[in-house]
Amino acid sequence: MTESTPNAYKITPGEPVKNMYNQSFFDNFTKDLQLVIHNLDPREFVAQVMDSEWENREFKQRSRHITTVLRKFLPADYKQAIAAILELLERVKDTYPDFSEINDNSFGLGLEYGWILDNFVEQYGLSDYETSIRAIEKITQFTSCEFSIRPFIIQYPAQTMAQMLVWSQHAHWGVRRLASEGCRPRLPWAMALPNLKQDPAPILPILETLKNDVSRFVRLSVANNLNDIAKDNPQQVIELAKKWHGASKEINWILKHGSRTLLKQGQPEIMALFGFGDTRHISVENFSLATSEVKIGDSLEFSFNLLNNSDKKANIRLEYALYYQKANGTLAKKVCKISEKEYPAHSGTQITRKHSFRVVTTRKLHLGLHQVAVIVNGNEFEKWDFELI
Repeated sequence: MTESTPNAYKITPGEPVKNMYNQSFFDNFTKDLQLVIHNLDPREFVAQVMDSEWENREFKQRSRHITTVLRKFLPADYKQAIAAILELLERVKDTYPDFSEINDNSFGLGLEYGWILDNFVEQYGLSDYETSIRAIEKITQFTSCEFSIRPFIIQYPAQTMAQMLVWSQHAHWGVRRLASEGCRPRLPWAMALPNLKQDPAPILPILETLKNDVSRFVRLSVANNLNDIAKDNPQQVIELAKKWHGASKEINWILKHGSRTLLKQGQPEIMALFGFGDTRHISVENFSLATSEVKIGDSLEFSFNLLNNSDKKANIRLEYALYYQKANGTLAKKVCKISEKEYPAHSGTQITRKHSFRVVTTRKLHLGLHQVAVIVNGNEFEKWDFELI
């Protein structure tokens, strides 16, 4: 930002993320805008942003609303408006810390700044493909455009996926990351890509190109894309994993992280690929619950002995399953990882675990019967009942 550090408006831990859009942010943002909108009245801009509904808006709603207001202050012609935005990026880039390193895991402009520019292309640029695609290629070098590219994938599927393949060989890591991240079939917070959920074939050449990328951030996106694909097309990920496995430790990491859903499901071929064998010589004994009733806000504590009865060491992926009570009286399974390690031959290991039942926004808790079970290399052992009260 001009005349200040770019992180001056950051929120404190525990504060709602939507509060990133605060007065300090707008002081800096409007100073930047004045570099390309010379008649901008900062007070009028902020007054239109912080209208009567401002406090009721959440983060995404706020960023989209800011974009709507910004549209009023930029040239009416979309091409001219994009030219102003790209000029803005060039004018402010030197005021930010270096964020071009290939192993960086963040963008220089930050989420709050980036979502405004990302939203602008998404909201107003869908009818001008060429201008928008050039803008996305530039903007994503400053802040990720993984959301704004998705409407273009839907409306111009072949053309946009061909462009994503070209981007997978771009000199800038942020553009290469966009090639993968933007076409994730199940990208969180984003609109779905139903065609790619049904048939991920157009994605695979992009991932093939990026699997050896020098940027850790790009490789992480490849792994997350694979995990998305595995939820709808597991066999394609299984076959690809067999093909790629062993090429390098980096690719093995991509496959392992990208197969995390399949590992939690205990998919036999994936379990075997990563060295988690059968459990004929493994036993779980002396399973014990600290209490048969757990109050909301407290934790379930349980323990057991894990025995390797073989005369060889065993590579074990150890997990537990929590079966949550649903509103309709059925149980929903959630798998939680404990560890992955080798256990010596003829060994016994005491395992103790706690699982919190504090209230969180991502899961609604229902009173009544719950269950817990130990999982060894994808094989689930006996379930144990407890009550949530």
